[in-house]
Amino acid sequence: MASHRRDQAVRAAVEQGLLTPSSGQVVALLDTAGIRASAAALVSAFAAVTDAPVLHAFAVKACPLVPVLRLLDACGLGAEVASPGELALARAAGVAPSRTVLDSPAKTPAELRQALALGIAVNADNLQELARLDALIASAPTASPVGIRVNPQVGAGSIGALSTATATSKFGVALRDEGAREAVVQAYLDRPWLTRLHTHSGSQGVPLSLMAEGVAAVYDLAEEINAKAGRRQIDTVDIGGGLPVNFASDEETPTYAEYAALLAETAPGLLDGRYGLVTEFGRSLLAKHGTILARVEYTKTSGGRPIAVTHAGVQVATRTVYDPASWPLRVLAYDSEGRPHAGEETVQDVAGPACFAGDLIATARPLPLLRPDDVVAVPDTGAYYFAHHYAYNSLPRPAVHGFTVRDGDGDGDGDGGVSFSAVRPAQSMDEIVAEAGGGRADALLD
Repeated sequence: MASHRRDQAVRAAVEQGLLTPSSGQVVALLDTAGIRASAAALVSAFAAVTDAPVLHAFAVKACPLVPVLRLLDACGLGAEVASPGELALARAAGVAPSRTVLDSPAKTPAELRQALALGIAVNADNLQELARLDALIASAPTASPVGIRVNPQVGAGSIGALSTATATSKFGVALRDEGAREAVVQAYLDRPWLTRLHTHSGSQGVPLSLMAEGVAAVYDLAEEINAKAGRRQIDTVDIGGGLPVNFASDEETPTYAEYAALLAETAPGLLDGRYGLVTEFGRSLLAKHGTILARVEYTKTSGGRPIAVTHAGVQVATRTVYDPASWPLRVLAYDSEGRPHAGEETVQDVAGPACFAGDLIATARPLPLLRPDDVVAVPDTGAYYFAHHYAYNSLPRPAVHGFTVRDGDGDGDGDGGVSFSAVRPAQSMDEIVAEAGGGRADALLD
């Protein structure tokens, strides 16, 4: 059970000295068994609804760490990249170009040229980009599958910033704008090498029904284009990712199986074997399998409410600190030895180390009363949290460790101990100084 593995990992991390002054008293853990299980669940969910080939391309932006990409590659997943940096990470992880997809609303000619030379799939975000591709492909034919991203304009979820299928979204060709659908159809008829369609309707806060509606709209467009072309020109539909994550408990819901089943109801023709599929899930693959641990440094009371000041704040949980209503996180209390805290619950705040009042992981949260040297664990942080460092107050990037719970006697209780693998070391003070121009201290002097 994931929660049991987490408890074992917290205790082991404390016992093995991963949470010390040299680590900045904050560390991130990744449950490798959980990651493998999520990857397997994704693959099996779509295999249950279609016999067509499916490339599950992990959205690198969700956790841009090379060992994570390598693990997912070993699980049969590819990579969806949205920048030269993300492409470099995918290549460093050994992800094959044939299993890599490039999406970005601002691709440069150099980025496009590199992708086409490598044979990476490219989704053009707009018709101006398509014109660039015309010139590049004319000068150097490519094996890259190429498609257009369209915005089905089906509406927004509860988090506007993550809703990419709104009427005015910056992504893709707005399909319901006047003349846009006709222009997209004609673009395909004029270019036999365009063989894919792409869409992505959003992620956290977007209900499955809205996601499925967007996919159905793009399937209908693919059918229209193929009918007018008189052949199966579009052979693959990239449906994006976006499965939301439950941050309220350890339950993994909604599931990939539920989403795949909904797609089978909403757009059955998409799954009848005529179209290959690409998915681009990110958060849903990693979020539940990451945990941030931090020491409690001080405790105090202000306005009658206890406050625990820890070493995990805005630098690792930026979205939660700045938008807690959209990104609430659970906090779990452990004692100084890493054992689950058994004290009576008291309403208290859990604060981070940064020098502004809003640096709070949790506000007015019922928890066992925390004391100095206790440990707080922040679960569900495997995506978009500790891998996306925010350098407020020049706080260092935390170390990241993968963990495996060993089963000593085969009964599945994990009594064989916990082993850790370093994914990324903690950032040193020398590295912070170097990144801040430390080697050029005199650069601005006359």
